[in-house]
Amino acid sequence: MITMGQGRSATCTGVTRRDFLRLGGLGLGSLGFTQADLAAAINSDSSAERSVILLLLVGGPSQLETWDPKPGAPAAVRGPFGSIATRCPVVRICEHLPRMASMMDRLALVRSVHHDAAPIHETGHQLLQTGRLSQGGDEAPNFGSVIGRLKGARYGQPASTILPGPIASTGVHISHGQSSGWLGTAHDPFILNADPGAPDFDPRSALDRTLVFLDEAGSAGAPHALALTRTTGPLLTHAARNAFDLGEENSRTRDAYGRSTFGQSCLLARRLVEGGVRVVTVNMHATVFNQVTWDCHGSAPFSTLDDYARELLPTFDRAFSALIDDLDHRGRLDSTLVLAAGEFGRTPRLNAAGGRDHWPGVWSVALAGGGVRGGQVVGASDADAGAPADRPVTPQDLLATIYHSLGIDGKQYLTSPDGESRALVEDGEPIRELFV
Repeated sequence: MITMGQGRSATCTGVTRRDFLRLGGLGLGSLGFTQADLAAAINSDSSAERSVILLLLVGGPSQLETWDPKPGAPAAVRGPFGSIATRCPVVRICEHLPRMASMMDRLALVRSVHHDAAPIHETGHQLLQTGRLSQGGDEAPNFGSVIGRLKGARYGQPASTILPGPIASTGVHISHGQSSGWLGTAHDPFILNADPGAPDFDPRSALDRTLVFLDEAGSAGAPHALALTRTTGPLLTHAARNAFDLGEENSRTRDAYGRSTFGQSCLLARRLVEGGVRVVTVNMHATVFNQVTWDCHGSAPFSTLDDYARELLPTFDRAFSALIDDLDHRGRLDSTLVLAAGEFGRTPRLNAAGGRDHWPGVWSVALAGGGVRGGQVVGASDADAGAPADRPVTPQDLLATIYHSLGIDGKQYLTSPDGESRALVEDGEPIRELFV
């Protein structure tokens, strides 16, 4: 296990670098770009024109069965899986993530994420994507909506898109943090509501169904479509629609991602950021009930660790690694921040069913691109992977890190329609050592 002092990170060679903490943040880039300016900027490494792909691993992956194995721990802690060496000699990850292991020099892990809110899926979803908990009907905006508000849309595309559809029930009927909240429906993410992995996936038909013309109240029940018509005009241009067309990709590329819903959603995310979408969120699952998800309590209606080995980990490993390779080979990795994260971790000891229960005490996330220096681990959990042992990181810190990658100062204020000014992130700081 790598042990790091406060404010340090371990690199691929095992050398530590001090955390260069600086007051303030990067200023928001100029917003007055012409089309030619944007075209040039989106193909550069300018932080002001970067995009974000959030792979939201709905259900909460186990830290021990993904990126923070404890091979020396007792069996009840260690679990059923082994660990494997990676491209970075000082980093080991789960044996069922071999593709990730082979590219660890391009990835960064944060192993000390935690929060102290209620251990339910919805609080983690809210904190990770908005930085706040919804209270009394006051719902904070999704970070994609905030970025769209600050930077606007590009090339007739929505500023923010959610694939393949919204999160449905995960147990408690409260917000999942994927709406525009108090910013108003004009900034809602665009939701495709179609399965890119379906053999009969027809993006044009899906777009036609979704892009209904709504009245000001969004009475048709699809405010994200109204948001698109308000902010960019209807998504009707050939170039904009073409970004959704996976038929433009060759079979070899599609196979590389895997023909699953998640795999093809990751490929579609790459096409969308190339087309100008600033933020793409891929919900790996819509619910945690009666299907294979990361919510591995060990018995029905939830999943088991056997499901991890047989389906979840191979599916994720294939799609995530293909996405990183594809962005890298196309020269877009530095201009695209990729973050793979769940809403919490799992209990450090196996339960009676051989699974693991909800545990916001500590978990791990993976990042690549967007200016992040690969081949490093930030933070560490304790011997049982139950709590941070070094460099604690909150979901708000992760959100501030996303903004930082895009050249946005998370401490700046937005004014809500009711005239109240609120900071983008009140209680979070960027993980600056990721970028040095």
